[in-house]
Amino acid sequence: MTWVVTSKQRFYLHDSETLLDGLLRTGHDINYQCREGYCGSCRVQKLAHSQPIEYFIHPLAMIDEDEILPCCCRVQGVIHINEELIIE
Repeated sequence: MTWVVTSKQRFYLHDSETLLDGLLRTGHDINYQCREGYCGSCRVQKLAHSQPIEYFIHPLAMIDEDEILPCCCRVQGVIHINEELIIE
């Protein structure tokens, strides 16, 4: 089971649910455009993670080492993201 921790809440991802889908399901206001890693508009800052983050679609958008694209990444274990720094 994957747990996501933001400054506002903690929730788990359903099986086969992307991080973006989980954020939207739990009421987080996050911008997104493509769901395929092209635009980068959904990027968030990762604070910590317990397991490696992988991408099921290699993103074309440029991201910093402390950022992830929730639309196309796979997270497992526990991940902490900065709710306040979700880029819209």
